Amino acid sequence: MRIPRLFGTALATTLLLTVAAPVASAAARPAAAPAASSALDPATLGRTLDAVHDAGMYGIYSSVRDGSDRWAGASGVADVDTGRPVRPDLRHRVGSISKTFAAVAVLQQVERGRIRLDAPIGDYLPDLVPGERGREITVRMLLNHTSGIGDYVLSAFPSLRQRSTASLDEDRFRSIAPEELVRLGLAAPATGRPGETWSYSNTNYVIAGLLLARVTGQDPEAYITRHVIDRAGLRHTSYPRSAYLRGPHSRMYENFYGLIDPPRDYSVYDMSWAYTAGAIVSTTDDLNRFYRALLGGRLVGPDALRQMQTTVPAGGGMNYGLGIYSVDVPGCGRFWGHDGAVFGAGTVALSSPDGSRQVAAGWNLMKYERLDSAGTGFEPSPIDDALNRYVVTALCPSATPASARAATTSLRRILTGTGTDLSPAPWAAVLR
Repeated sequence: MRIPRLFGTALATTLLLTVAAPVASAAARPAAAPAASSALDPATLGRTLDAVHDAGMYGIYSSVRDGSDRWAGASGVADVDTGRPVRPDLRHRVGSISKTFAAVAVLQQVERGRIRLDAPIGDYLPDLVPGERGREITVRMLLNHTSGIGDYVLSAFPSLRQRSTASLDEDRFRSIAPEELVRLGLAAPATGRPGETWSYSNTNYVIAGLLLARVTGQDPEAYITRHVIDRAGLRHTSYPRSAYLRGPHSRMYENFYGLIDPPRDYSVYDMSWAYTAGAIVSTTDDLNRFYRALLGGRLVGPDALRQMQTTVPAGGGMNYGLGIYSVDVPGCGRFWGHDGAVFGAGTVALSSPDGSRQVAAGWNLMKYERLDSAGTGFEPSPIDDALNRYVVTALCPSATPASARAATTSLRRILTGTGTDLSPAPWAAVLR
């Protein structure tokens, strides 16, 4: 069964709507004046970011880094009713990028000898994952999505099985315990034998959070805040304390492939359903800072980082490690990071191996894509094309036209989940 990765996809979208409200395009001022030798080109970055909005995205904001030089930009609106413009520093629900944070915390405990990556999860949580599964599924399998455990999302929002988004609204203020999420995931059809194949499942990272709670004796969100977020020096990153976002943020519009028309704002939402798999709020600048700290060895040591970067094939040109994946972009090299999505908000963050070249972007309209006539795939989306071009431009400023086309094709396969279950699947697969 292919489970929709509702908070682990970039570019999973449908209906293309342009905003009839006044639009502010803030091809942003660089945080610091670039040196003459900087590869950052503010004019080009601003133009390609504007193109994402022009293609139909309500609003997009981004931070790019090249060594010590930084650029931040935004284009479009944060509120379609008032026309309030987006800004580069908006806080944003980053979805499954939260998984990298959780994986770092687990690897910190591996370094302390409290967790063994290849130990059965049943050694730590025998009541949560009992029996044969508890004996065969290892911590590593949870973190690299080879556990075979199904996803809980469809069971947590059961109306989706009937092509209805009613439960998204009914459960807006629901608080759901992580143990219940795990129960739903374990009850879902298995995606394979433990260790056999890669299949994305948010259940894995809810279990990882409960594992942290067991070995540290602390609330996992509190532990990750102190030992990962604070240690990385992130000032605008946190787990939400309520259904309401604190600080400047955009509204977050969900179309759900045309089922919600016009798209509805889901920026107010109880994120207990995402827990350590997808609840973090951050900014694009903080995400770049986080991945730079991780890849620079400031959050875990070299052995632990090497474990995180030991990958399994995940389809579509992507290789998945422990909470982080690699993308080989033709003509540009390898980049590390993650993408994420929640109802109404998408995010991607990618960094060169040394963290010197980075892009992070967030946007506020999700699942705008249209299903094809057969209902088994998506029609090409100009938003996806424009977003992919922007990411390539930010990562590969010196790319030749041919390599840029190849890189855009590669990113499209990865960020739209073509051939993987990274994106919410077409209805025929979602409802199977």
